[in-house]
Amino acid sequence: MKTMQIFNFPISVGKYQDYIEYIMQSASNGSSQYIYVANVHMVVEAFWNKSFNEKVRHAGLVTPDGKPLTWALRLLHGIKQDRVAGMDILPALLKQSEKSQTPVYIYGGTDDLLSRTRHYLDRKYPDICIKGLYSPPFRELTPEEEDRTVERINSSGAKLLFVVLGCPKQEQWMASMAGRINAVMIGIGGALPVLIGMQKRAPKWMQDAGLEWLFRFLQEPRRLFKRYFVTNSVFLYLLSRELVHRTFTKKFENHEMN
Repeated sequence: MKTMQIFNFPISVGKYQDYIEYIMQSASNGSSQYIYVANVHMVVEAFWNKSFNEKVRHAGLVTPDGKPLTWALRLLHGIKQDRVAGMDILPALLKQSEKSQTPVYIYGGTDDLLSRTRHYLDRKYPDICIKGLYSPPFRELTPEEEDRTVERINSSGAKLLFVVLGCPKQEQWMASMAGRINAVMIGIGGALPVLIGMQKRAPKWMQDAGLEWLFRFLQEPRRLFKRYFVTNSVFLYLLSRELVHRTFTKKFENHEMN
């Protein structure tokens, strides 16, 4: 899919259904790649961290999860882009996986989260092919543990791997697994707890207004204060700077032409 840049951060652009079809087709082909579901936090993280930015550039797909990213694409490139949020594509991919019998694996999260997920999937997607759910230790894995994890997932035959480690940990982990895990990996972060009912999603009007982050912050203010208020402020600064730069560049070019 075509990509456009936001502060040197590549975003895949297209219709919402294009992303679903790309992921499912890649899974059916047995592709080993990773998909990033990008929000403001990820864009700012990549701006600060060149190593992380390089990982983003090697992703098979980078979806515009956050509403502000769709606004930035419109302001900077004149593109009216669909929002492709993790909370929307997760149920869509589960539905398509059930329909096509694509084997699925879920990696990350707590034992309690995965237990509830299993019950939810059995109820909502009774014919889905779940090959495994695994909660890894909440620490860095040893090389031996990492090898066993790769073997466990590959031997399951899973073609679509949902990763629930939180940003940017899940993105770093998926990038390190490219070429090792024989599946399409997609980081779904906080989408899974919302899907199974452990957390609530913002009302539609807040989603449309780009305030879903505020709804989540009000639920977990201590954990999310730095993430949202610092990164959101940096994002607004970068966007304003880019718009001012483009305005002056355009005026200068028009002056030179005259």
